[in-house]
Amino acid sequence: MKKVFIDGSVGTTGLRISGRLAKRADIELVSLPEEFRKDPAARKDIINSSDIVFLCLPDDAARESVSLVENPDVCIIDTSTAHRTAEGWTYGFPEIGNRKQEVASSKRVANPGCHASGFISLVAPLVEQGLLKKDVELTCFSLTGYSGGGKKMIAQYEDPARDVLLDAPRQYGLTQKHKHLPEMAAICKIGKDPVFCPIVAPYYSGMQVTVPVFGDMTKAGIEEIAQAFADYYKGPVVKYVPALDEGGFLSGGLYSGHDGMAISVFGNDDRILLTSTFDNLGKGASGAAIQNMNIIMGVDETTGLEL
Repeated sequence: MKKVFIDGSVGTTGLRISGRLAKRADIELVSLPEEFRKDPAARKDIINSSDIVFLCLPDDAARESVSLVENPDVCIIDTSTAHRTAEGWTYGFPEIGNRKQEVASSKRVANPGCHASGFISLVAPLVEQGLLKKDVELTCFSLTGYSGGGKKMIAQYEDPARDVLLDAPRQYGLTQKHKHLPEMAAICKIGKDPVFCPIVAPYYSGMQVTVPVFGDMTKAGIEEIAQAFADYYKGPVVKYVPALDEGGFLSGGLYSGHDGMAISVFGNDDRILLTSTFDNLGKGASGAAIQNMNIIMGVDETTGLEL
């Protein structure tokens, strides 16, 4: 039985991981008493006596926790942005390339960002197969529920007296310096960050990421691209789903509450829409973290997931 510690269990991702793991009989979930939660000595002791540690912390706090590790057998799964492009860390998207084997043998796994997961799921396989060039210039539209903003944003949206402007979708990341951009370019091995347009909407959870592609940007037509995704993603977590829309509409909340991810292709040979639909709290956060833990433990990767 593996001993698991969640460092930062009071945040949105930490709480969700904790709730899921509490139902598992194959792990021992350990925790610090509230009075020792910010005690470096106590945290150091519990980190080094655990088999797997989830870091659900701000970036600087995550780096601090990593600095406390002295036991070489401790496996860290970091859900923050701190280590996603750092040397010596495995990027925890097991469906891309050969990363499932890398995750299984790694002691340092960086959990992907939610927006980044959608973009990478669409772009990385096409670059890998030569259907998109590495110097391609892309745009990315990403729609998310407000839970992706954490406790503060959740409180804002669920306040009965909230600002009326929160009743409509709101675009953010306007400076084009969103924290997910470095991993999006690095993992896809493209030369330029995409023009990224994230939008938060007044629903709790669910995410829909779209990458538009003109026909002359790829060596393939829409049917060949669709077949490439169908061959690449066989599940059980990420699958190609050819008819995902509902009568010409595609809801951002379609996969809310689920840990899977659906890849679809729409449009025509001139203008192609690559879409990834999932839950920002599922495959975009806690679901992905638990999938990575399962792979490390050598159990079925879907254990404890809602698919």
